[in-house]
Amino acid sequence: MTHHEPHRAHRIGWLRAAVLGANDGIVSTASLIIGVAAAGLSQESILLAGIAGLVAGAMSMAAGEYVSVSSQSDIERADLEMEKKALEEHYDIEKEELADIYVARGIEPQLAKQVAHQLMEHDALGAHARDEIGIVDSASARPVQAALYSAITFTVGAALPLMVAWAVPGGRQILAVAISSLFFLAFLGALAARAGGASILIGAIRVTFWGTLAMALTAGVGRVFGVVA
Repeated sequence: MTHHEPHRAHRIGWLRAAVLGANDGIVSTASLIIGVAAAGLSQESILLAGIAGLVAGAMSMAAGEYVSVSSQSDIERADLEMEKKALEEHYDIEKEELADIYVARGIEPQLAKQVAHQLMEHDALGAHARDEIGIVDSASARPVQAALYSAITFTVGAALPLMVAWAVPGGRQILAVAISSLFFLAFLGALAARAGGASILIGAIRVTFWGTLAMALTAGVGRVFGVVA
């Protein structure tokens, strides 16, 4: 009977982009709405600022993730090209290098040589990419995927406090947006922690802490500039 553990490493790429996008969408839009509302502006101005923040933030997240992950992808491709050339020119030396890696991990020298030989006969570049460079398929850079996940989840996250601001105008708006956003953040942190196999409580606490700090600071800025105006 074969036993398989439910590993979660394959989720790293999309989970990071999704959590980052949704978290930024909630925090930035809620903070923007609270800051503008604290300055005493009209309901129309508050909603306009929220919508503008949603659109600008989604595009910024998508562009930022694409550029960032593309840079990682460029580095990976360059390393693979370098390794491919080394395999073509110094195959035996590369085989010894791979065997040395396995010896350093605790495999006996003779067995390490056999393992290196068999793996390189099967897929030389793949073996070196995985064990020498550290590039694995589950964690490799995917710029378009990261950009889409970030933009979509930012939009969803930003829409939540925006809908609350639209539904609760007036004097209760700041409190409603703040409380609902902290609830959304706690839920997001718990969900992300569960997907990643971490502590749900810690995942919820760490995102709500930073969300609270961001909203408090922007509320303070709004109060100051609202009084000045």
